[in-house]
Amino acid sequence: MSRVFRCFTEKKSGFDIEAKGLCSDLIQTLSLKGLHSVRLLNRYDCEGIEESQYKLAKTTVFSEPMCDDCYDEELPKYNSPFRILAIEPLPGQFDQRSDSCAQCIQLLCGGDRPMVHAAKIYLFFGAISDSDFEKIKQYLINPVEAHEATLDKPNTLRQEYPLPDKVETLIGFIDLSEDKLSDVLETYGLAMDLPDLLFLQSYFKEEEKRDPSITEVRMIDTYWSDHCRHTTFSTEFKNVEINDENVLSVYQNYLSARKEIYGDRAAARPVTLMDIATCAPKLLKKRGLLKDLDESEEINACSIKVQANFSDHSEDWLLMFKNETHNHPTEIEPFGGAATCLGGAIRDPLSGRVYVHQAMRVTGAGDPRKSQNETLPGKLSQRKICTTAAAGYSSYGNQIGLATGLVHEFYHPGYVAKRMEIGAVVGAAPSKNVVRERPEPGDAVVLLGGRTGRDGCG
Repeated sequence: MSRVFRCFTEKKSGFDIEAKGLCSDLIQTLSLKGLHSVRLLNRYDCEGIEESQYKLAKTTVFSEPMCDDCYDEELPKYNSPFRILAIEPLPGQFDQRSDSCAQCIQLLCGGDRPMVHAAKIYLFFGAISDSDFEKIKQYLINPVEAHEATLDKPNTLRQEYPLPDKVETLIGFIDLSEDKLSDVLETYGLAMDLPDLLFLQSYFKEEEKRDPSITEVRMIDTYWSDHCRHTTFSTEFKNVEINDENVLSVYQNYLSARKEIYGDRAAARPVTLMDIATCAPKLLKKRGLLKDLDESEEINACSIKVQANFSDHSEDWLLMFKNETHNHPTEIEPFGGAATCLGGAIRDPLSGRVYVHQAMRVTGAGDPRKSQNETLPGKLSQRKICTTAAAGYSSYGNQIGLATGLVHEFYHPGYVAKRMEIGAVVGAAPSKNVVRERPEPGDAVVLLGGRTGRDGCG
């Protein structure tokens, strides 16, 4: 068994902005008057390298000697009493810090990629009661992505999970009462609601004539989620009453446009938010006014034809736009949700063969100055969501090298129930560089990108 190396790094005085900011945040948000100071350390466990390689990585990957103090194996000794809290990602959760460290060490030393596990260690100094400490834990630990870590050093970082002999089946599912189906939602933490589950039960009872496996239920639960299918946008409006005259006028214009777009099919098509959102370009296309629209079988970013004029010549170019909403993902996992909001917007122009040049971020939040006591039960505080989402968006954009020209966050009580997180990008490329062909049997499919963790499934 190879050795596990451990070190702790901490920003030197003057660079410890995050720790001081967190201390101020906890005092204000949680009303912790007895808290004096916070120290924040990053803990790294590494396996799969030699001691000489570890010493090299310690001062080039795990720390920067100019602004970090680095300690081997043990935390430094402190004169004042403190409370300690270690937080690490859930098993299987993608951890960018650990993954980046492993990649850097492989580049630095060559050979196989080592295993790295990172955790954050928080030291809280001052008069902190047990109840105060529980408040701190609840504020810092988002159970969707992380948990409290042990302080013991493991003998190995290798994690082996037993494979089940057979896939679990929900025995008796097709005959469960509504109360029992509600228990299924609670037990398995499904995203669908009771009417969805009742519909699923009806399908398996009448069509499949069997109980579903838990794999089938979870796959359907993921596919039916608001994130995957935009079920909110697909909600059908049947009995609409509008009191505001301006809104009513716009709605009536939409209904008229529907008739022009769909003709005899309009009555059969449901009125939804998605249809309202896409009505205008459909109408312009119907009227033949979108002559610069670039159309293909690909489903990527919106693409239009433009002419780029240079000093000595002109060229035909494609200009692409894309926006992504990640409201719910950012609500429950702010860093990853906001990061992949921008990532999703980048993906489509990039897959359309253009470079992405400019981005925009528009978000909606409740009042981030509210205390933790005013946070809705079972939710992260608005301050936590706002600050962590901003860090996530910046992280992705900075790594890509994408400039964000507009950032605007709206604060309104209506966003307390559900955050708004929108990322949008624009890109361009010469038309001659964009070659589109239809896939044919025998074509090779190449997937490019980093690994995803358990958070990439469902």
